[in-house]
Amino acid sequence: MADRVAVVGAGSWGTTVASLLAPVVPTVLWARSPDLAAEIAAGRGNTRYLDGFDLSPSLEATADLRAALDGVRLLLVAVPTHGFRAVLGDASPYLEPDVPVLSLAKGFERGTGLRMTQVAADVLPGRPLGVLTGPNLAKEILDGKSAAMVVAATGSSTSERLQGLLASDTLRVYTNDDLIGCEIGGAVKNVVALAAGMAEGLETGDNARAALINRGLAEMTRLGVALGGDPRTLAGLAGMGDMLATCISPQSRNRWVGEQVGRGCSPADVLAKMSQVAEGVPAAGVVCSLAADLGIEVPIAAGVREVFEEGRPPVEVWADLMARRPRPEVG
Repeated sequence: MADRVAVVGAGSWGTTVASLLAPVVPTVLWARSPDLAAEIAAGRGNTRYLDGFDLSPSLEATADLRAALDGVRLLLVAVPTHGFRAVLGDASPYLEPDVPVLSLAKGFERGTGLRMTQVAADVLPGRPLGVLTGPNLAKEILDGKSAAMVVAATGSSTSERLQGLLASDTLRVYTNDDLIGCEIGGAVKNVVALAAGMAEGLETGDNARAALINRGLAEMTRLGVALGGDPRTLAGLAGMGDMLATCISPQSRNRWVGEQVGRGCSPADVLAKMSQVAEGVPAAGVVCSLAADLGIEVPIAAGVREVFEEGRPPVEVWADLMARRPRPEVG
């Protein structure tokens, strides 16, 4: 199936996955920027997103989408959610109809509320679809540190093939047939990470942040199960595992954004300084909309949405969370 692999999107995570695959299978990385593609192709790494890290010398790179997709048997899409549909539309004429498409993005399409595999099914119907997710901080993986991830796909052969290509002495790759749960976990954890960052910025303390992360898992699980996901998935790598890494690591973009806002910086100013996307910001509103349709409470996501969409002070949101009515923890 994977005689040649293409990774579309040369941000930190797309570049990392492409570099992991390149020594095992012919791999080409597509970058929107010709300068970035040329830099990677020349063996100088990706100084924009992964400065100081070496990439596989066998990794190809191009800014020509048609050339990138020529003869590929597996496509991984690592562009941000807001550009996902457009890139798939651009790719459609050059992609064979049986080529599996796997998402590396973690979020929802704003406006439709669709998960990325749902967007892919809309644009490129009739093919295997999947997602690669988990607690994967790009720089640690490129540095050779141990990690684990999970791949879920509509066909077991697709997930098992990618598992075989990526697994190594330092990287454990699990398969899962719960596509919904894996995607919900990857999207909602970014929202909770924004809240955890704000709690850090407000100096609420470690106990408070631990409680927030735990209640974020409850929120994630309620939504995921209501949408058809398996609660075991949300307690696994795609859910709690990814949430822990994103909520506590200084490398996490969403956590960093939340912390700056918690310390009093304007959300607009913080986001304007970023070279990559904090997917939790648009995801918060989608989570609230989905939850409202399902009759589910998501107070953490609602608070994040109020801060970033309505300009509400984080300290007020925190006070409201602490003042919520007493209730049983389970049930």
